[in-house]
Amino acid sequence: MVAPASAQVASDFGIHNDVLIALTTSIFVLGYALGPLFLGPLSEIYGRSRVLQLSNLWYLVWNLACGFAQTESQLIGFRLLAGIGGSAPMSIGGGVLGDCWRPDERGQAVAIYSLAPMLGPVIGPISGGWIAERSTWRWVFWSTSIVDAAIQILGLFFLQETFAPLLLERKAKRIRRSMDVEKAPYREIRTVFEGRDRSWQTIMTEALSRPFVLFVREPIVQLLSVYMAYLYGIFYLILTTMPSIFQGVYKQSAGIAGLHYIALGIGLTGASQINARAIDKMYIYLKSKNDGVGKPEFRLPAMFPATVLLPIGCLIAGWASQAHTHWIVPDIGITLVGAGMILSFQCIQTYIVDTFTLHAASALAAAACLRSLAGFGFPLFAPAMYGALGFGKGDTILAVVAIVIGCPAPWIFWHYGERIRNSSQYAQS
Repeated sequence: MVAPASAQVASDFGIHNDVLIALTTSIFVLGYALGPLFLGPLSEIYGRSRVLQLSNLWYLVWNLACGFAQTESQLIGFRLLAGIGGSAPMSIGGGVLGDCWRPDERGQAVAIYSLAPMLGPVIGPISGGWIAERSTWRWVFWSTSIVDAAIQILGLFFLQETFAPLLLERKAKRIRRSMDVEKAPYREIRTVFEGRDRSWQTIMTEALSRPFVLFVREPIVQLLSVYMAYLYGIFYLILTTMPSIFQGVYKQSAGIAGLHYIALGIGLTGASQINARAIDKMYIYLKSKNDGVGKPEFRLPAMFPATVLLPIGCLIAGWASQAHTHWIVPDIGITLVGAGMILSFQCIQTYIVDTFTLHAASALAAAACLRSLAGFGFPLFAPAMYGALGFGKGDTILAVVAIVIGCPAPWIFWHYGERIRNSSQYAQS
């Protein structure tokens, strides 16, 4: 929501540096890189619900503070702290879905879940543009805080715990308390997830180090994280440069320019809904062809066309903007970019959840860290890149890199994914 109001923020605080202006928007995503590294593992110690609710409360406090910032330093600092709290659903949400749904049913749930974090930054600038135009940029933060407070209240009543080891541990404690020591012989009651060393220090050390271990030792996490990072970087680069295209090139007002985010939303939502209906059906079909044995690789078919749609969309959007064609042409390119992104995101998220079910939150945290660093960094070099090369050549570079990184990924995992998983310590067999 901040991107369309960035000109107002720059005017109020006297910011003239393009990188610093972009930083006021992208610093929030840096929090997305830091938060999952400890929030994901903490959810595997204290449970999903508790960590989600406390993280949301943390986000609410600092997002509200952003509206009262008096200097650019305060705004940037508050945005970073708010991003750390807001990152919890990015790393924990996939773990919750892995807890609740069987593999045959999980694809549609993950597909819908994957859409929300990308559709939010699309809807936000539309409303943010009109809020900034009709009132002040401070109401961008206050309005989101009001909505988040309502969500926080609902979560207190309806967000239940889903993490199996914690639920079983609670059940074991209830059984221990109910046992009558005098009438029955002593029996040790413990869960299948409890090891010999259950000291607080051991549990905390293992959980907090797990995302780093997964990223260093697991080729699945490494390769998919790099591609997700590039996708996320392009996503936030588009979010932050769309105002310069439609306000700068096409001379539209902030409110009207914000409406072009609908094109990105159409691509994200349309492709997501199609894939949500197809991903589980495809999984079940491929499973039946494999003698009833399901594999995480059966989540990947939609990723093949996705790796083609993304670079095509980049080329159309960039060269159409450079040529000053009718505004609908870059919107078509942006729609294709959104479709390619969400298809790849859904396939990758579901593949990771299926592969690392018990430790899905830590695996997603490792992926979220790298992709969020890209989402933070890409918008910072965008003004310099487009200023030197123009939108056409700049987006051509993005398209070429997307082809080089993205196109081989589904082929590699389709043919060699099972072999890689079998050599993994954390992957579910």
